[in-house]
Amino acid sequence: MAAKVDFVPDKITLLPDNIANQIAAGEVIQRPASAVKELLENAVDAGATEIKLIIADAGKSLIQVIDNGSGMSGTDARMSFERHATSKIKTIEDLFHIRTMGFRGEALASIAAVAQVELKTKTAEDETGVYIEVENSMVKKQEPVAAPMGTSIAMKNLFFNVPARRNFLKSNNAEMRHIVDEFTRVAMSFPEILFTLTANNQQLFHLETGSLKQRIVQLLGNNYNAKLVTVKEDTDYMNIYGFVGKPETAKKTRGDQYFFVNNRFIKSAYLNHAVMNAYQEMIPTDSFPMYVLFIDLDPTVVDVNVHPTKQEIKFEDEKIIYAFVQAAIKHALAQFSVTPTLDFDLDASIQQLSSVQQPFTQENRSAAAAGSIFKGFTQKNQAHFIEKSDRSDPIAIGLKHWKDFYESRESGVVSQDSTLTSIDPIQISDSRLKTIEDAELTQLLNTYITISSSNGFLLIHQQAAHERVLYEQLKAASKDKPVATQRSMFPVTLELAPADAAVLEEIMIDLQQLGYSIEPFGKNSFVIQGTPADVGPGNEKHIIDILLEQYKHFSNEVKFSKREKLVRSLARQQSIKSGVRLTEKEMRRLVMDLFACEQSNVTPDGNPTYLEFKQEQLEKMFRGPL
Repeated sequence: MAAKVDFVPDKITLLPDNIANQIAAGEVIQRPASAVKELLENAVDAGATEIKLIIADAGKSLIQVIDNGSGMSGTDARMSFERHATSKIKTIEDLFHIRTMGFRGEALASIAAVAQVELKTKTAEDETGVYIEVENSMVKKQEPVAAPMGTSIAMKNLFFNVPARRNFLKSNNAEMRHIVDEFTRVAMSFPEILFTLTANNQQLFHLETGSLKQRIVQLLGNNYNAKLVTVKEDTDYMNIYGFVGKPETAKKTRGDQYFFVNNRFIKSAYLNHAVMNAYQEMIPTDSFPMYVLFIDLDPTVVDVNVHPTKQEIKFEDEKIIYAFVQAAIKHALAQFSVTPTLDFDLDASIQQLSSVQQPFTQENRSAAAAGSIFKGFTQKNQAHFIEKSDRSDPIAIGLKHWKDFYESRESGVVSQDSTLTSIDPIQISDSRLKTIEDAELTQLLNTYITISSSNGFLLIHQQAAHERVLYEQLKAASKDKPVATQRSMFPVTLELAPADAAVLEEIMIDLQQLGYSIEPFGKNSFVIQGTPADVGPGNEKHIIDILLEQYKHFSNEVKFSKREKLVRSLARQQSIKSGVRLTEKEMRRLVMDLFACEQSNVTPDGNPTYLEFKQEQLEKMFRGPL
């Protein structure tokens, strides 16, 4: 009798097409903005001169793109929803000569796998168009329809069949911001095409055809209108053209920076470094210039297939591209004699003082000429002359304080092996608060505050310290009692670029909790009705502008909640900056507030607020070899 053999079924099977399409869609359609990018690029490739984007519910319920391009035949329309369907590639060589935008074969198939799609399209040759409904990768209906030449594709109820993916979408304001970003990138590339964007029946953009400069101003705001420098260089290997901002337009965050290679938006830290080098010594090291730059070169020397979104690419010779970009921008800035209009080493608050802005009168001139400092530079034998101190003279008093400061520390400070050490706030806060009121405080370089400790001294960074204090105060206010709002006698109107308007709408409710009363006032306009009491009148618009830049910077940190990003942004934006002179009372208040914090030793970003210089460590540095 034969032995019984257990049957072991095969484990590997082919996925059903609809599931395979959903998996593929995960790479292509990550959020509504991903579908917007694909559909807009297809419309551009169709030769459209007018493209309309219609959004409802931040793209979650509707994304529709209507174009007047070449349209599709009935057969092509049906085939366009099949996986790997494309009109752009027939041989492997074609993959390396692509100059069109939308060539990813799985784009429409991916969209149809995660949404309900309705397509109307008609070519110039056909008398009637075709209407197709697709759901869950299955064609539900196909029939003739009366339609103008071109294509209208509507994508409804994104992720209706993948609820887990839908749950990961952000708020409507956040998703709308991503849609505006993608729309901006495509519209920027093609100023010869009319683009409109309508969201929830409100038109956000109406971009008439025109020059690249006009399109930049339409998208990024009128403030750039007179502050753009033309970049244009042509060689046999590559061409570069576009605009860069004058140095005074540089911002504290990476905002208005756009690189396009063969009209496709890309992200490149390498090329951005080339731009930053071109601006060296023209803008502060912590600022970022504005640029919209287009690079045209042979597609065979570019690999655009290194990332699913096609936003990261590789160049055959990166060093040549880097050098060319840097040289082109340097040449443009030099050609237009662009130099910084502000002295960035001089604090902005100092530049606003009446003593700086008002004319230097004859009376001022006579008073200055009588002083010892003037004599020391203009008369013989006066360089080392020191007048007798006057008890009412603040300079003399200040010199005495410095003398006392150094004489009170007989043995020096700072060890070579452990020069800078941060301190555990739990160990020092209670005892420190008891002694701060009587301790001698000194400001160094208008940036640091020194205070004696039990066996050395602390060096406190005033901006870092104030940022920690504000962060804890604002965080408490955002959870418990709202910050009191001071109503403005003369409300300020704020005009924003559409992308910034979307950001402000996203955070408006949270700003109200923190003392800012802001209301919409028409298209991309807002009225600032009130601000926290510590915001001086006349600064409202500047504060909101900087706040938006800081918030966009923190938005790159996905680990933070919206409220956390906003609190960090406000704390950084409102903190006392380096270079600001503080009174003795202001220094003492700041130090007291710092050591009353729950975590006083670091900023919200983890940078130290103060460092300790210990006497025994410092003495080692001043001992010579035995």
